[in-house]
Amino acid sequence: MEYTWRWYGPADPVTLNDIRQAGATGIVTALHNIAPGKVWTNEAITERKKLIEDSSHRSSLRWSVVESVPVTEAIKIGSEHRDRDIAVFQECIHNLGANDIRTVCYNFMPVLDWTRTDLDYLQSDGSTALRFDQTAFAAFDLYILQRPGAEKEYSEEEKQQAKQYAAQLDEQQAQQLQQNIIAGLPGSDKDYSLQEFQEVLNQYQSVDDKQLRNNLQYFLEKVIPVAEDAQVNMAIHPDDPPRPLLGLPRVVSTETDAQHLLEMVDSPNNGLTFCTGSYGARPDNDLPGMIERLGARIHFLHFRSVQREGSNVNGSFYEANHLEGSADLVNVVKATVALEKKQRANGMNHPIPMRPDHGHKMLDDLHKKTNPGYSAIGRLRGLAELRGVEAALKGSFNI
Repeated sequence: MEYTWRWYGPADPVTLNDIRQAGATGIVTALHNIAPGKVWTNEAITERKKLIEDSSHRSSLRWSVVESVPVTEAIKIGSEHRDRDIAVFQECIHNLGANDIRTVCYNFMPVLDWTRTDLDYLQSDGSTALRFDQTAFAAFDLYILQRPGAEKEYSEEEKQQAKQYAAQLDEQQAQQLQQNIIAGLPGSDKDYSLQEFQEVLNQYQSVDDKQLRNNLQYFLEKVIPVAEDAQVNMAIHPDDPPRPLLGLPRVVSTETDAQHLLEMVDSPNNGLTFCTGSYGARPDNDLPGMIERLGARIHFLHFRSVQREGSNVNGSFYEANHLEGSADLVNVVKATVALEKKQRANGMNHPIPMRPDHGHKMLDDLHKKTNPGYSAIGRLRGLAELRGVEAALKGSFNI
């Protein structure tokens, strides 16, 4: 595997020098300063690449993966503007390939890129983690947002628990819950009102799972030929959490979903970002087996573990330490090492980029401003643990 690290650009409190010291060699980043639907020019890409790959340092880095080129809501909804936005996306892919950037992570999640109810869930050791609490989320949906039709999507028990949860929230706590959930909205540095958030959701009133899947196929049929020409691997990120939320459809939550996506356009350039946290939030996803079966089309790895609470697909979960929780990352790494060994035997000598995804906020980072899930020390611990597992498997066990 190629050890990579997500970096949010020059404003990230975790610097490129910090990343060098963490043991990563690849940078995963995006041009966050460019609005969705706008072209990433050759000049802008070259400038960022030069910053990352500055040869004056003894330990060099490379821009390994783009995460993410945004897919606009117009594309996901299939509105009259989608061809315009797809043309912009195509130009971005062409320009990235021209700059020797070969892997692009993207997602097709409506409205929210990720959803959590608590960004600082206290752990027994004093560190904090991201958490999705199903009851808290239902309380927001039913009693804070008051989304029309929401009551049809919850059981009577869930509604009663949510009502009790909402009743004990004071105004500040309710506002914090709202902010935590809307943090997954692209451009969430803006303060969205509940009305504005509902208006964004309303765009999907006529889009169900089937329509969203059709819109994804339309997008892939337009983009993958450009990616082939540019020699760029497209790697879709799964839904997070991997289930419907807020009445929004989801189409990349299970192994079956992933297989359908790969069959939409049967090209090596149409592939997956394999996120063990997102897929692992569902008890019916067999992570090592998915790597074995889908491995030829896995272009990027996100390694993290969540602790599921209960066996329900719609249950709560929180981000666990990387070698703890429900994901069984030891066997996931084992499956990955076996996959790469098989690929080398077939003449494919390109290691799969892997980054430690998320991490507990701990030690000095508890007193710093950090991007949710992306403090330095928690990810440093995760990367060190995962590298150790890989070294043991390749060394002592000769896998």
